[in-house]
Amino acid sequence: MSQLIDVRIDKYLWAVRFFKTRTLASDQIENGKVKLFDLNIKSSKKIKVNDIIWVRKPEAHYKIKVLKIVEKRVSAPIAIECYELIEKIDLNIPKVESSFFNSNIFREKGSGRPTKKDRRDIDNFT
Repeated sequence: MSQLIDVRIDKYLWAVRFFKTRTLASDQIENGKVKLFDLNIKSSKKIKVNDIIWVRKPEAHYKIKVLKIVEKRVSAPIAIECYELIEKIDLNIPKVESSFFNSNIFREKGSGRPTKKDRRDIDNFT
């Protein structure tokens, strides 16, 4: 008979590679970006198999079902087996690059770094 493991939700999300660090996972939970059954929780909340977790990240929102409890960080192929992706909403927010880094903007050599006003003017121009 297998032994039941109690794992905190921040540790689980770190172990299955949703977040790079436990601190980042814990901060996101405390800020309301992670919910368990649509309820706000604390990072110390213990999870069980078949729990439904919502994870909001900048690039997408995920709804996952816990299939297997792990407490140590595992490789990506093993991590995918530990949860079932129920829903993924891609946000597809286009990345806006500053025109400050465009090479077609000409500045006199030796004129120094652009001031804040110069930077705004360059951004407004393009």
